[in-house]
Amino acid sequence: MAYDFDGREYEKASTHQKEWGNSVIATLEFRGDERILDLGCGDGLLTSRLADHIPGGEVVGIDSSRGMIEAAREKKRPNIRFMLLDINDIEFDEEFDVVFSNATLHWIKDHRKLLRNVANALRPDGRVRFNFAAVGNCSHFIRVMREAMNREPFSDCFRGFSWPWFMPSLQAYQSLTAESPLREVRVWCENADRYFPDVETMVRWIDRPSLVPFIPLFKKDQREAFRSFVINRMIELTRQNNGTCFETFRRVNLVARK
Repeated sequence: MAYDFDGREYEKASTHQKEWGNSVIATLEFRGDERILDLGCGDGLLTSRLADHIPGGEVVGIDSSRGMIEAAREKKRPNIRFMLLDINDIEFDEEFDVVFSNATLHWIKDHRKLLRNVANALRPDGRVRFNFAAVGNCSHFIRVMREAMNREPFSDCFRGFSWPWFMPSLQAYQSLTAESPLREVRVWCENADRYFPDVETMVRWIDRPSLVPFIPLFKKDQREAFRSFVINRMIELTRQNNGTCFETFRRVNLVARK
């Protein structure tokens, strides 16, 4: 299922996603004429960073959220193109030198299909670089959501609900990549735990993107009660004596070639 986001609000709430993405981009080497596919480009800031490195190439950023693409298109320039497209539906045929993704692919459930499609999208000897959520990511938030799912009056709204994220262990993802058409595969996990500087910053992150899959489950007159429960429990669980708020962030990294 694709979710829609307010891209401009996400810009304000995604500081740590941008930090991870900039760190990943810093590990890549570029000739300057590559064609790059950015899976889950979001508001387009990291797509723009990639484009800085390839003045003679092109970056194609795709996202399934219309709100994200609208924000991203404000950053369009000659070597950047944005497309409203679900990652699950990509059907590129040897069009890209690099497939990049940051803080997105935990929203994709079927990684066997994903890895096949990514291999098809790559030119011979093309490169893959992913960073996304691993098991143990957002443990406080997930605990609070599990509590809400089993608590009145919220529980009835979760009937038939499908958990929105795929957050694998290192071993599970190594097994998946071993079955893929990719070669020279290297997978590792990292601890990126974070202290939000204050409650307000954490709440912005809770609203965008964390609550996006859940708010539509509730009628309009129930949404604020649900949101308040989540925020209050998160403050109880994460706020430190100095006013910061701690959350666990665990990442899977992938480097590979076609």
